[in-house]
Amino acid sequence: MAFTRHTRTVLALTAPAYLWLTATVLLPLAAMFYFSFLTASPLGGKEVRFTLQHYADFFTKEIYWYNAWRSVELGLYVTAICLIVGYPAALGLAKYVKGRWREAIFLLIILPFWSNALVRTFSWTMVLREPFNILFSYPAIVIGLVHAYLPYAILTCYISLQAIDDSLIEAGRSLGATPAQTFRRITLPLSLPGVLAAIFLIFVPVIGSFMEPRILGGKDAIMLGPIIEGQFITAFNWPLGAALSFTMLGMVLLVLLVVMPFLNRQMARA
Repeated sequence: MAFTRHTRTVLALTAPAYLWLTATVLLPLAAMFYFSFLTASPLGGKEVRFTLQHYADFFTKEIYWYNAWRSVELGLYVTAICLIVGYPAALGLAKYVKGRWREAIFLLIILPFWSNALVRTFSWTMVLREPFNILFSYPAIVIGLVHAYLPYAILTCYISLQAIDDSLIEAGRSLGATPAQTFRRITLPLSLPGVLAAIFLIFVPVIGSFMEPRILGGKDAIMLGPIIEGQFITAFNWPLGAALSFTMLGMVLLVLLVVMPFLNRQMARA
């Protein structure tokens, strides 16, 4: 079957990206998935055999599934706070702030990306220790993660809100709709793609985060992310760490499968 010129052009443009993703993402994931079924890491010259014990440990040992729930709970809290704070900020930037003020605010939003994440996290230890005295607590973890991921919520929601034609809002108001009705029936449904993108960009990495919980959480940092990091870095138990990682991936997919039908219904109404 001969390829058309259009098909060859598409393959030429997309093939390098897909090859790069295969080499840097899919192959390491496949290796980790293989490791998750081994009794020990094959890199140490030990005798290994296949087992399902690591996956069984997740469901039979309370420390794993309890902290997995704490990780999911943390992801829900951080995602909700980022959307509650970020969506109004994005709405203001898209529809009410103009000119140089918008540029200045955008600069403040992206400013955290210009510094190292580790430096930002350690800076919070000084802020949360003295004035507020909540360092090494669960709220400290939430604050650090909200600070890290809030720009994602603002920027993704801003893109969707900026794309909404102002004439639609004006038409709703001319037909007698109140500002609240206009927002509920026009602005919010049309901006849901940005909200969905924010949920993906925030919730997925937050539940696997380990740096912020470890630095800001103290005894409250015992979650699945730091446990997985410990298996790879400290205990050198790569099979268990890999099994916990893929179990967490399954949890993420399960949560998204539950949320997606609701979001799809809302987007279909828009």
